[in-house]
Order: sequence, then C-alpha cells, then structure tokens
Amino acid sequence: MPKMKTKSSAKKRFVVTGSGKIKRKHAFKRHILTKKATDRKRRLTKDGMVSPGDLNNVKNMLCL
Repeated sequence: MPKMKTKSSAKKRFVVTGSGKIKRKHAFKRHILTKKATDRKRRLTKDGMVSPGDLNNVKNMLCL
C-alpha cells in the first residue's frame, strides 16, 4: 500500500495548533479593498479557525 499524500494546496493554507485546532486565513482580503469598510478589512486580517462542519474534510486533506 503506498503512503498517503498530503494535498499541497491544504498544507499551504492551514496550520495545526498545539491544541489540535486548525487555523486558517480569511477570504476577501486580496483586492478590491476600496469599497470594503475599514473595520471589515481589519477583521479579515486576523486568523480564524476551521468550522466544525469543514473539519473532517480539512483533516483528510492534511492526512491527520
């Protein structure tokens, strides 16, 4: 049986914390920032956690 490979896209986007949670970045912060409110842009800068509904999919992509 061959080894399982981690998805390259997932390892670039997600980080596993010490407690086992998976950290991620927010979307919508790349371009077209002039029409977005300042407080919204500041919120999007901070890291978020992967929601419980997506956790199994992300763990499978990371081979956890």
